[in-house]
Amino acid sequence: MPQFEYIEFLLGLLVLVPLAALFVYVLRWKQKTKKALGDERLINQLTQNYSAKKYRLKIIVVLCAIALTIVAAANLRRPKNGTGTKGTGIDVIFALDVSKSMLSEDEKPTRLAKAQQLINQLTEKMDGNRIGLVVFAGKAYLQMPLTSDVSATKMFVSNASPDLVSEQGTVFSEALDLCDASLDTKERKSKAVILITDGEDHDAKAAESAKKMADHGTALYTLGVGSAEGSPIIEPGTNEYKRDANGQTVITKLNDKLLKELAAAAGGSYYHLSNTSGVASSLANDLASIEKKPISNAGGFIEYQSFFPYFLGLAVLLLLIEVFIPERKTKFA
Repeated sequence: MPQFEYIEFLLGLLVLVPLAALFVYVLRWKQKTKKALGDERLINQLTQNYSAKKYRLKIIVVLCAIALTIVAAANLRRPKNGTGTKGTGIDVIFALDVSKSMLSEDEKPTRLAKAQQLINQLTEKMDGNRIGLVVFAGKAYLQMPLTSDVSATKMFVSNASPDLVSEQGTVFSEALDLCDASLDTKERKSKAVILITDGEDHDAKAAESAKKMADHGTALYTLGVGSAEGSPIIEPGTNEYKRDANGQTVITKLNDKLLKELAAAAGGSYYHLSNTSGVASSLANDLASIEKKPISNAGGFIEYQSFFPYFLGLAVLLLLIEVFIPERKTKFA
């Protein structure tokens, strides 16, 4: 059922009352002024080309445009999949590396930006599933719980940056454990974790975390982003290369060997994030092969279709029409 997102904005329609009253006052003032100027018949002859009807029409058109603009601001919308909607799908959590090494530019524009592009493209192919987001560096945080709201997913993904995690480094085990805990460990199917990173991890517990996920029935897909040759790390804010204690430029390289081992330990697959569209399609096929479960959107996010562009477009059209309505009489009116 359609509803207004910002219904309080409709109070702005009350402004039409004083505007309409002002319009009526101006019309009466014109009539009084016309009589006060002298001979009414002479005044009528002098203003015979003036059309009071067209003047009233112009004002009415402007008032309608104002009303439509206010309604547009209130954002009439209709839920695409409302609460209580039931379907089938799986639960997927993206574990996104936001360490500073992900700002390297051996993948354009950066490793992190390419990972974000992949998530957005894959999200478009995952209609009916629930998606969550964990960001990690030296620590891991659940940035977005499981939701079926595609727009919310894209918003959280676009905001992912090294600034979200104060402690730098790359610790896979904590990220994988958090993903595992964010899924229903009692279920033995219908769930997956997609780990996206450049693979620079020195945590010996990562393999154990991957095996534990497999024991809980969670499929693990690892995506390596970056190059084997490596690239310097650009420090945010300074645009200078990061250097070690000896003053040497730090080079960050893709460690795909570890990512392949983690995927194998959890019975999943490894992908090198080179062609974003191709990897997104392959991953979508892998996820589609996972057994689905009933998913209800009750109490969760709802994706809406908004109608404000139509009201706003009509308001602009009316204002354009008003400009071309003359106050002078024509041969037609």
